[in-house]
Amino acid sequence: MMALWLVHVGQKLLLWGALSAASLAGASFILNLLRMVASYARKWLRMRSLPTIPGAYPLVGHTLILKPDAREFFKQLISYSEEHRHQPLLKLWLGPVPVMAMYNAEVVEAILTSSRQIDKSYMYKFLQPWLGLGLLTSTGNKWRSRRKMLTPTFHFTILEDFLEVMNEQANILVNKLEKHVDGEAFNCFFYVTLCALDIICETAMGKNIGAQSNDESEYVRAVYRMSDMIHRRMKTPWLWLDFSFLMFKEGWEHKKNLQIVHNFTNNVITERANEIKREEEQKSDDKGNTLSRSKRRAFLDLLLNLADEEGSKLSHEDIREEVDTFMFEGHDTTAAAINWVLYLLGCNPEVQKKLDSELDEVFGKSDRPATMEDLKKLKYLECVIKETLRIFPSVPLFARDLNEDCEVAGYSLAKGSQALIIPYALHRDPRYFPDPEEFKPERFFPENLVGRHPYAYVPFSAGPRNCIGKRFAIMEEKAVLSCVLRRFWVESNQKREELGLAGELILRPSNGIWIKLKRRNADKS
Repeated sequence: MMALWLVHVGQKLLLWGALSAASLAGASFILNLLRMVASYARKWLRMRSLPTIPGAYPLVGHTLILKPDAREFFKQLISYSEEHRHQPLLKLWLGPVPVMAMYNAEVVEAILTSSRQIDKSYMYKFLQPWLGLGLLTSTGNKWRSRRKMLTPTFHFTILEDFLEVMNEQANILVNKLEKHVDGEAFNCFFYVTLCALDIICETAMGKNIGAQSNDESEYVRAVYRMSDMIHRRMKTPWLWLDFSFLMFKEGWEHKKNLQIVHNFTNNVITERANEIKREEEQKSDDKGNTLSRSKRRAFLDLLLNLADEEGSKLSHEDIREEVDTFMFEGHDTTAAAINWVLYLLGCNPEVQKKLDSELDEVFGKSDRPATMEDLKKLKYLECVIKETLRIFPSVPLFARDLNEDCEVAGYSLAKGSQALIIPYALHRDPRYFPDPEEFKPERFFPENLVGRHPYAYVPFSAGPRNCIGKRFAIMEEKAVLSCVLRRFWVESNQKREELGLAGELILRPSNGIWIKLKRRNADKS
């Protein structure tokens, strides 16, 4: 009898506990919901005077009128910025989150020069499963200490070690392009991208993955799918929560590809750490004999050396974060820039002829590998690259999370708003770039820079969080392009409207970049 009573009491207690837990969870959910609504109301009231576009609804904002397709969404965003060019900024609601579209140099300067507004947008949290809290995604003291630690690894003399890799991979690219000489137009985008991926793998990790020879690499495919899925998630509010993301096929695919990229990087780090250890042991065994380096120095080696220094706090995971970040940021961006240069040169033969003359002055008829001195002399090529990045910035938009209330252009912006900076629109401001759609490398001659607003052109961002790899990128672009353009003359009949611009994480042509190649020394008239 006593036993039955105890069982009955136990059941009652369990039921009461379950109900209490459910009530607690329900109360917590309601409290969070009320906080979200209160935050939304505060932002709405504070920023109701800002210029905006019609079509926003409570809580869902403009989500219902924003195009889901990457090409259509980007076109829509640019049309809004052009339509409101006379306004200093434009407010959009992405769900309950206010997004300030910024395409005015003075407004962009206010955000990028701030030492306080350095937090990357909430949207960057979707990169964290892949990149962790590396240089791109971290903030505050972690970002400051990591930036200070990593800056010396991009020193000019260290970058010189990477030039040999760039020249080797550029030569492989040129040899692959040979089959297209005097042939039909072909899509060059993937060729260049695989070249950039080989360069970044060897310079970042010291690992030659042979992407140009094996474009079916599991790692290569995983890197591409990760980028695509992250961008889709960023602009789809119902995929923001992790549990809801995993309810969709893309969530599971994201998980699978994440494992592939992390396993690859982890294996490379372990292999290279063991290799360095063996080399050090061999050095001590040789008692002073000079040990020839079995491998070139890579970004990973520099990180491993930093980890060994006394007082360093770089763990294996920290190293993986930075290597993955370098891989993510360093291949798509440079590949896009090189492709856009080829496209614009193909459309502008008069610019290509001027560049031809400079290449002859520096290299003559030689096909020798480019040296650092050669790259320094290629002044006009650098202007071509800069003008290309003006018209087609590799990163067409990026965002910051405002971590405190602030005043910009006479408007009050609320804490928690997203500042969306749009270089694609910023670079087309006719105040600083007359005839903005025209391809004119002369805009970047020193005498033509005088008086131009320093924040009218930000292809590598600017201010405290500018791109740490800027010099690496320009060096790679010069090395690869000088190699290709010494061998080939490029032609393109593709119109701008035929490109299918998609402003995702990287500015890509959905329809590819179609060019024809001729021998460089053939008649170009």
